[in-house]
Amino acid sequence: MNEAESLTPADLADKIRHWGRELGFQQVGITGVELDEDEERLKQWLNKKRHGEMQYMTKHGTKRTRPNELIPKTVSVISARMNYMSDEGAEPWSVINDPNRAFISRYALARDYHKILRSRLKKLGQQVQSEIETFGFRVFTDSAPVLERALARKAGLGWFGKHSNLISRDDGSWFFLGEIYTDYLLPQDPPFEVEHCGSCVACIDVCPTKAIVAPYEVDARRCISYLTIEFRGVIPIEYRPLIGNRIFGCDDCQLVCPWNRFAKMSAEQDFKPRYGLDDSSLLELFAWSEEDFELRTRGSAIRRVSYEQWLRNIAVSLGNAPKSQEIYDALTARLKDATPLVCEHINWARARHT
Repeated sequence: MNEAESLTPADLADKIRHWGRELGFQQVGITGVELDEDEERLKQWLNKKRHGEMQYMTKHGTKRTRPNELIPKTVSVISARMNYMSDEGAEPWSVINDPNRAFISRYALARDYHKILRSRLKKLGQQVQSEIETFGFRVFTDSAPVLERALARKAGLGWFGKHSNLISRDDGSWFFLGEIYTDYLLPQDPPFEVEHCGSCVACIDVCPTKAIVAPYEVDARRCISYLTIEFRGVIPIEYRPLIGNRIFGCDDCQLVCPWNRFAKMSAEQDFKPRYGLDDSSLLELFAWSEEDFELRTRGSAIRRVSYEQWLRNIAVSLGNAPKSQEIYDALTARLKDATPLVCEHINWARARHT
């Protein structure tokens, strides 16, 4: 009998956790495919239309909450998390509190995490496959209809905070998640069933648009991350002043979370800020040509938005900056070649500088 044949599922699970840490993941957990309660919560959220225009949340039916419908024969899910907060770059609140600077959500300042996590997860799956030839697998990281946070909680990686993000007692919430779906039955880790937010409502209180409408429940239609990234239309006027200088995403609810005092900085070079995007002026970014945008966001999660959305978002933030002739002139100069969508937001911003 060779080593692979004598390897028990429990032994293999231990090896998977060990290999995961060697590949740079801070924690790896294993769970099954039953998500009945989470499926019901998702259904209620969708029925309230709180997903806004994110039609991808509905178009796959139950494949999101039933892993074995997405990938037939899936019986186990390996969930992994990787810290991303870098110790380099400008202090976030110093940027948010300066209305002439542009705030970009910390996760988007570096290389696109999708490629990094997917590559590491693939290596982990291949390492398992080298031990167990019958180990079939597929890897995901925010790249398919997968209920990532629910699977991670079931795998013991953390609990849902009142802002709906996953929180770890060891690392706070500054981490990415990824999954391996496999047809190999592995022993499950105990789920994280107790939340440790207590009476704290810091995330609810700080939300600029009051998008956290109840503990653990976010109305995406009000969320700045949704409005500046997922939403492609005209940003409702009532939210524009509340967006401040946040041009791509919003981290306020994580920045105030007490558990992030325990967050560990990432050692990954690929998660360090690039092109000075952690500390750029709004006017500097508004002056980018489409070629500049394509060049400086290549391989970045910022590519989630188009150049048109980029200008739309910055125009709103310029409208929230202190009155300035320089800003007014920059907005006016953009009108000559802007799309109707961008013009709508530029004209709103110009009116605030007259």
